[in-house]
Amino acid sequence: MNHWLLGLFWVLYCASHSILASGRVKYFFGNIPGNFFRYYRLVYTVWSSISLLLILYFQYSFSSVVLMNPTALRYISLIIFACPGFVIMMISILKYFTLLSGVRTLYEEKPPDKLQLGGIHKYTRHPLYLGTLLFIWGLFFIFPLLNNLIAVISISVYVLIGIRLEEKKLLLQYGKAYEDYITHVPMLVPDFRWQRQNKKGQPRGRP
Repeated sequence: MNHWLLGLFWVLYCASHSILASGRVKYFFGNIPGNFFRYYRLVYTVWSSISLLLILYFQYSFSSVVLMNPTALRYISLIIFACPGFVIMMISILKYFTLLSGVRTLYEEKPPDKLQLGGIHKYTRHPLYLGTLLFIWGLFFIFPLLNNLIAVISISVYVLIGIRLEEKKLLLQYGKAYEDYITHVPMLVPDFRWQRQNKKGQPRGRP
């Protein structure tokens, strides 16, 4: 029963997260008189963080089933998935924290919002999502419990759907600039071979 409840909580969390981040909801709150919308992202971040902590508390408040016990796989996943994913996540979070969290609105009325093309964005359009997927799957193979599998699958589905929705939003926001960016940089998995070819002056374009 606890595992079914956990799955329901993750689905509700991901759904509410997407709804509150949607353009229609933002448009609705943006039309409310006053200065509330300026702090919408900050309130959204605080709510998301608190609800996430509550779900994780419930997730580890009961015993779960061990699905496998591959000792070698744990070390491999730590090196290949968990550690690189954590590094990518930290790079992305440190780069965007004040803007995405809404903290910047405390000292800037309208923070600048420009298309990011440099740094890690030269290799993947969504580095935070890439880091998140690597990290959570790495943790699952290190701690292969049923409750962790439920969380990982829920987050993975949410991320993959969220990427598609975010791509549409970015195309509307940045237009031709983002269309060009799509042709040069992959959505998630970096294509270092293409990057090397591009540096040699070979024709651009993504398949």
